[in-house]
Amino acid sequence: MRILIAEDDQILADGLLRSLRSAGYAVDHVGNGSEADAALAAHEFDMLILDLGLPKLHGLEVLKKLRARGSSVPVLILTAADSIEQRVKGLDLGADDYMAKPFSLQELEARVRALTRRGLGSASALIKHGPLTFDATGRVAYINEQMIDLSARELSLLEVLLQRAGRLVSKDQLVERLCEWGEEVSNNAIEVYIHRLRKKIEQGPIRIATVRGLGYCLEKIAAA
Repeated sequence: MRILIAEDDQILADGLLRSLRSAGYAVDHVGNGSEADAALAAHEFDMLILDLGLPKLHGLEVLKKLRARGSSVPVLILTAADSIEQRVKGLDLGADDYMAKPFSLQELEARVRALTRRGLGSASALIKHGPLTFDATGRVAYINEQMIDLSARELSLLEVLLQRAGRLVSKDQLVERLCEWGEEVSNNAIEVYIHRLRKKIEQGPIRIATVRGLGYCLEKIAAA
């Protein structure tokens, strides 16, 4: 799960980065509206945390341009406590939720979880595929209700595959979803992570199929 934070207050941005990264998300940060617009046009994100009072390009303009490109990525806007008019404009332009500063990081994490579930069309924090279950809140996975010992990277990889169960996920898509700017993660590294994950979850009817060398697909094997 990859999140973009557009916030010009570096102290607040650093707190958000630490909090969300410790929760298992890949998080990138930009400090002005022009950078936010460019990043959103060039990369795929699962969520945008958007401060409205950005320099160079106002947050409302960033949101307007994002929705004009047809993107439905969930957007959580951050506003000053007294900016009710801007909050209303943001929601009317397509924002999904807002938080007034100052706010609790614990509440922000809960809203992030809720919005990412909504973006996937699910009201539950649990993603299930056969005997395999991923708890997006606790960041843990189970097979037949037995917890699996997975690293943070393996959990993130499993989450992406579960969200697209039955469909091809290319290596490039995995790199895009799992890695922050500046991280050097090659396709070969993705293959290593896949190999480790296979050893831990390929029990019973679950497998990660390699599709023509292009990518991977999480699938259930039909009973004989």
